[in-house]
Amino acid sequence: MNAIPSPSPRRPILELPDELISQIAAGEVVERPASVVRELVDNALDAGATQITVRLLAGGVRLISVEDDGAGILREELPIALKRHATSKIASLLDLESVGTMGFRGEALAAINSIADCAILSRVADVEHAWWLDGRSGELKPVARSTGTTVEVKELFFSTPARRKFLKTDATELAHCVEAVRRHALARPDVGFAIWHEGKLVEQWRRCESRGHALAALEQRLADVLGADFVERSVWVDYQTSASRAGHTPQIRVWGRAGIPDAARARADQQFCYVNGRYVRDKVVTHAARSAYEDVLHGQRQPVYALFIEIDPARVDVNVHPTKIEVRFRDSREVHQAVRHAVEDALAAPRAGQAAAAASERAMQDDFSVPPAASPIYASQPAMRFEAEVGHRVSDLDLLWNAGPAPVEPEAAPAASWPLGRALAQLQGVYILAENAQGLIIVDMHAAHERIVYERLKNQFASQGGVGLASQPLLIPVTFAATPTEVATAQAHAETLNALGLDISAFSPKTLAVRAVPTALSHGDATELARSVLAELAQTDASSVLERSRNELLATMACHGAVRANRRLTLEEMNGLLRQMEATDRSDQCNHGRPTWRQISLRELDALFLRGR
Repeated sequence: MNAIPSPSPRRPILELPDELISQIAAGEVVERPASVVRELVDNALDAGATQITVRLLAGGVRLISVEDDGAGILREELPIALKRHATSKIASLLDLESVGTMGFRGEALAAINSIADCAILSRVADVEHAWWLDGRSGELKPVARSTGTTVEVKELFFSTPARRKFLKTDATELAHCVEAVRRHALARPDVGFAIWHEGKLVEQWRRCESRGHALAALEQRLADVLGADFVERSVWVDYQTSASRAGHTPQIRVWGRAGIPDAARARADQQFCYVNGRYVRDKVVTHAARSAYEDVLHGQRQPVYALFIEIDPARVDVNVHPTKIEVRFRDSREVHQAVRHAVEDALAAPRAGQAAAAASERAMQDDFSVPPAASPIYASQPAMRFEAEVGHRVSDLDLLWNAGPAPVEPEAAPAASWPLGRALAQLQGVYILAENAQGLIIVDMHAAHERIVYERLKNQFASQGGVGLASQPLLIPVTFAATPTEVATAQAHAETLNALGLDISAFSPKTLAVRAVPTALSHGDATELARSVLAELAQTDASSVLERSRNELLATMACHGAVRANRRLTLEEMNGLLRQMEATDRSDQCNHGRPTWRQISLRELDALFLRGR
């Protein structure tokens, strides 16, 4: 049994010595060499640099040197630069409340100097030579250098060996340093970056000359840093919230690129978010971006994106953490909605047309004689109703064809006229094979129809002001034997069911009757639809089901309303489905995030048969 510890003797309250204060501050600001690199690159950017070179030894532990061609530091200001809370970025509380620079706290250089051998070499324009300052001794002497600043940091954590033991291998620390520069490079295409390690060039991103085309420069930098594949497999995001008053600039702007669902990764290691040019890790933004992928991302896959948020500096607090990687928004809900809407809108447009145009451009560049895909013509086609076959009820696809454009006979328009091409055949009752200008299209007909029905249900729900779906009473109620749980669920959630366009009530103690279904699903299987929705409701908190689970319920309804596998379709029905896909938002993925179609190019088909070899 442990003895009760005796109370500690009273200790007086004393002011901490400056050296210890600096060590504490360093512990907050400097975690590893990458922290130093980040802070020094921040300062270089604030100085107006157009070229920044980072030189490292032993992953940054033995040496970190950051050179820039910025404005430089005056001789008389060099000693002050190494003092705590000395900065040129802010001078008043008003400045702090609307910070527009990367650095502003005035802690970085002082903290770094307290745990390493630090020296600054700097020259301003119109001065005959540079000045070199030794951070330890304070010695100041003239040296040769062009305009700009070099900060050298040697033997990191030499004065705190315990901290040094926590560092990883040189290769790991180097990787973190490269990542720190990479994050800066993504946001500043107007600046060139180079990283050297042990005398060898590790990474280099040349300055992108915008010449008035800032977005083109950003896209080039994204391709240089994240790879051309990222740009090819992402969509452009550009969204602005409305101005608060007439004549004022928009409150929030979100732009950048968001990866298509197929580009998602197992880890969240390709998610870059910037607020007013500053890389941040913010839960509000991360959640907003992830929620924009809810309807199109499969399983636990993580989206990829590079998003840039522009907001009034007075409406975001960057003084939350010494590393400045966290921020706090004055209106986090507004930011969340802006980011979500920005990404959702960008992902909504079907990509079949874009893919067809890109494939045609590549084909022409390769001297292929394939004509470029023309603009889709389905928008001007008249509606058409298919007749029910003799002895059968109206097709469960009938509503789909009535609600959307009708297919065109193959002779009326060539395959090149449509991004998803002209239907050729049905494979195993599951896939539709179609021909377009680029080759072969394969469509999962159930997944595609499921998305079309789902989007229609969401649109109908929204058109009703979010209060419910349009309902279609059944001439003859459909009854089915129900379990006690199903009966209890139907009685407890009658109001929710009505909002979903369903009228399900007890016909007898063990039987339920479906008396109305959503108009969009009036030709589906009423019993299966009722069972699936009741099963969802039985597992959900009814008090907030419409707010939290509306889309999940609509997705379940769409799944049961979509055409099933092994259903034989005519060519007209197949073409109608393809045309509807081209006109439906998010039709590239089903409700569960799986792809609905795939393109196999002529080049890939030729390779399968060794043509041209």
